[in-house]
Amino acid sequence: MARRAVLFDLGGVLFGPGLQHFLGSCERDSALPRNFLQKVMLDGGSDGPLGKAMRGQISLSQLCSETQEGCGKHAAAAGVPLPETFSVAQAFESAAAEGRINGPLLRAAAALRRNGFKTCVLTNNWIDDSAGRHFTAALMNVLRRHFDLVIESCRVGMQKPDPGIYRSALEALQAQPHEVIFLDDVGENLKPAQQMGMATILVRDTETALKELQELSGVQLLGQEEMLPTACDPINISHGYVPIRPGVQLHFVEMGQGPVVCLFHGFPESWFSWRYQIPALADAGFRVIALEMKGYGESTAPPDIEEYSQEVICKDLAAFLDKLGIAQAVLVGHDWGGAAAWNMALFYPERVRAVASLNTPYRPADPGVDIVEAMRSIPTFDYQFYFQEPGVAEAELEKDIGRTLKVLIRSVHQEDRLPFAPKLSGVLQRGGLLVGFPEDPPASRILGGAALSYYVQRFAKSGFRGPLNWYRNMRPNWRWALSAAGRKVAVPALMVTAGKDAVLRPGMSEGMEQWIPQLSRGHIEDCGHWTQMERPAALNGILLEWLRKLPDGASPPKISRL
Repeated sequence: MARRAVLFDLGGVLFGPGLQHFLGSCERDSALPRNFLQKVMLDGGSDGPLGKAMRGQISLSQLCSETQEGCGKHAAAAGVPLPETFSVAQAFESAAAEGRINGPLLRAAAALRRNGFKTCVLTNNWIDDSAGRHFTAALMNVLRRHFDLVIESCRVGMQKPDPGIYRSALEALQAQPHEVIFLDDVGENLKPAQQMGMATILVRDTETALKELQELSGVQLLGQEEMLPTACDPINISHGYVPIRPGVQLHFVEMGQGPVVCLFHGFPESWFSWRYQIPALADAGFRVIALEMKGYGESTAPPDIEEYSQEVICKDLAAFLDKLGIAQAVLVGHDWGGAAAWNMALFYPERVRAVASLNTPYRPADPGVDIVEAMRSIPTFDYQFYFQEPGVAEAELEKDIGRTLKVLIRSVHQEDRLPFAPKLSGVLQRGGLLVGFPEDPPASRILGGAALSYYVQRFAKSGFRGPLNWYRNMRPNWRWALSAAGRKVAVPALMVTAGKDAVLRPGMSEGMEQWIPQLSRGHIEDCGHWTQMERPAALNGILLEWLRKLPDGASPPKISRL
């Protein structure tokens, strides 16, 4: 029987341990009889305080007020002493403050979505107008990022186990009962779903629930060392366009609120290379801005090589922050984006709260060694000299964009390797970057399906001239870097190395501490060049651990009027 939708309860399933746990804690702390609070809230049945709140007829603050009053009456009638410090509102606040998202079930929902399932949160919930309502807002924001649909009883005027709310969910999902799996921690809520024909899972513990969900869905949810995080969708994310100067604009996407984290991608990529990091960072309380770097996609792609020198790129990035009114941001870059992030920290440190680079090390310019000769001495950089003649590499890479991306963007996983693939060295001798590779390679494990189609669309729009021009400023970049000779990167920094990157090898980052006093390090051994897509969960863990340890940003300065 084909399943194609999964309904998840919130309290006690996705978020827990659930309200009943905290009501019980409140009863124990106040030396009240067991289920004292539940009896008061359920007094009057569906027309009692809890029932009215769940249908949206009263708000959470009214629920707390009515329950507090009811507790006083019930305690007096039963001869039960009610402590002066007793507070129903405090019990609800504790439930919010101490509850936690169920990470394994959240990741399972993401895996189900990747396998074509529609996912929905179906929850008995109230309108939160309490003092702690910001928590509810943040929680709902997270859920809407991770699920196709969120149905709250207080918004539809029905509550579980009313069969009407299940019919409403089925209609919204455009699914038949036999196509749906429903998880709840309350047996009474599952009965109507069972009678309709849904498969149900009574959640008592996460591991058992995952086993049952895996069996019913046919999707592998257990036994994987590293499940993919939730990815954002280009259609369901906010896009922005910033005019930097006449004729030049930068396209970006953003998500979340809080301290700003800007993400810079490399070659040949897109803002979409950060699709697994954007929701994770937003969920952690950051305003995430992923740029489409100059020359790519919907950002302007000027033909002039000089437009892509690091000096001009960084001026444009500073202007980008100016136009958005962002005084300071954490910058995280990969590949060429890492180089731009380091240079921003070196030349515009007042704009950089902290800087992180994936794979790309920081090395100060050496005035005693010509940069071109230094690059020629490294065989794996041979491809960069093939890129130097305008029009040559463009013709090869643009001939079949899908093939280009399928050849270049692959993981180091054994199953992802192409047979008889040549090395990056010897590109000039072979006469092309893609020479020797299969004419019709399979899509890679890390960039296939809709993601590959989106990448192809971006490069069909921008072409490869702009991206390749980043490589055509070797000497201008070197001379600009020499102007900062002796200067150190003083801001907090993170260097993440990948053990299997064939070009930006971990050893190239040795000695960075000499130039970056506040350097932290992260390393992912079983990872190649495309770190954000190859090992997104591991990378997210490294980034979030580092971000959480950063010193709090200073209070906004008080600038006197002139």
